[in-house]
Amino acid sequence: MNTPFDDTPPPPRRPGLLARLQSSFLTGIVVIAPVGLTIWLLWTVMGWVDGVVLPLVPNTFQPEQYIGINLRGVGLIIFLIFTIVVGWIAKGIIGRSLISYGERLVSRMPVVRSIYSGIKQISETVFAQTERSFETACLIQYPRRGIWAIGFISTVAKGEILNHAETSGRLISVFVPTTPNPTSGFLLYFPEEDVIELDMSVEDAAKLVISAGLVYPNGKEPAEPETEKTPA
Repeated sequence: MNTPFDDTPPPPRRPGLLARLQSSFLTGIVVIAPVGLTIWLLWTVMGWVDGVVLPLVPNTFQPEQYIGINLRGVGLIIFLIFTIVVGWIAKGIIGRSLISYGERLVSRMPVVRSIYSGIKQISETVFAQTERSFETACLIQYPRRGIWAIGFISTVAKGEILNHAETSGRLISVFVPTTPNPTSGFLLYFPEEDVIELDMSVEDAAKLVISAGLVYPNGKEPAEPETEKTPA
């Protein structure tokens, strides 16, 4: 029992049953949501690939004709095997000759050649030329001085862009992604001295962009700046 002169604070009250249930529910959502969304996304992609590939496969080779069940993912397996076979053939002399002949035919078609060349360049950049992928996350001032944004360093500007730019030093091409979709964004050129390289990996920077600043690298919250203590 506290006396009138007792400064001991009262013991903290335990949260009620409703508050504990709400806390457990939110914790369960945090655990279930990533797993559920990942499974749903993979399931949806497999269904989409099956819907595109299976109609092209003769009925004789479809498992449904033998087991009576439409197994999801069979079309994806057929697509992977077909892609591996095509890649293996394309590495040979006959495959390279066929590809060169096909590209010469496509180059004679005004609209088709533009679409094909663009898709081919993007595919080679994303899948084949791994040395040209983003390797460094950076911090830049965009869209104006005093506002900071996360970007990904791609290459150093060369040729006509560097010659016409009004700068005496190197220009760095930076891809500035949008939130929450980091696959869209802006390609900007900054003077080298205006680009601050970050220690965090590209994956951590992408998580930061996708989560709108809620998920920090390694799951750590940003440290608050220390305030100077004034002498009493």
